[in-house]
Amino acid sequence: YLYQCVLEALKCGIKHIGENKIKEALPKFEQLGSSLNGITKHFIGHLQSNKAKKAVENFDLIHSLDSIKLAGNISRYATNRGKLQNCLIEVKVSQEITKTGVDPNDAEDFYKQCLSIPNILIKGLMVIAPYSDNLEDSRPYFKRVYNLFENIKKSSGNSEFNILSMGMSDDYKIAVEEGATMVRIGSAIFGKRNYGNK
Repeated sequence: YLYQCVLEALKCGIKHIGENKIKEALPKFEQLGSSLNGITKHFIGHLQSNKAKKAVENFDLIHSLDSIKLAGNISRYATNRGKLQNCLIEVKVSQEITKTGVDPNDAEDFYKQCLSIPNILIKGLMVIAPYSDNLEDSRPYFKRVYNLFENIKKSSGNSEFNILSMGMSDDYKIAVEEGATMVRIGSAIFGKRNYGNK
């Protein structure tokens, strides 16, 4: 079913697709085959270090870089493939223990550390606002990360640091108002997912 949905989306002209889980993405990519030629593939879920190899092999942009250990693993596999792996630093603005990412206060230092790691190109930041019934609650988080994004872009002078991935199906309009350059709206297109205990 999901394969057919993605195929229809590609036929409609979608050029970017995102996946949360490696083990769900790979069979789908295999089925889609040449339909993915020219399509940018984004990995947007939490990436465990032991899945870094598969992420590098299959994705153009990793949205969830959140540790130097993970950066090192991505670097190693990218170097082995002769690939420059595009990544976003995930910034953690939620106090929820289930959420991952780099503390906003540490994000600029983390970015600077990544500059010396080979075969990784940091293209920007990604953030997931804490869930709330009131969508306006997301706005201050988006504002904060936008300011952080602008500060890093200005201080680094790096024109390739140009992606701010924030906002999902529920709150993407607010994210765009607050400066997002990329939104993640899979549920709005394909419907809500139920991951269960996978």
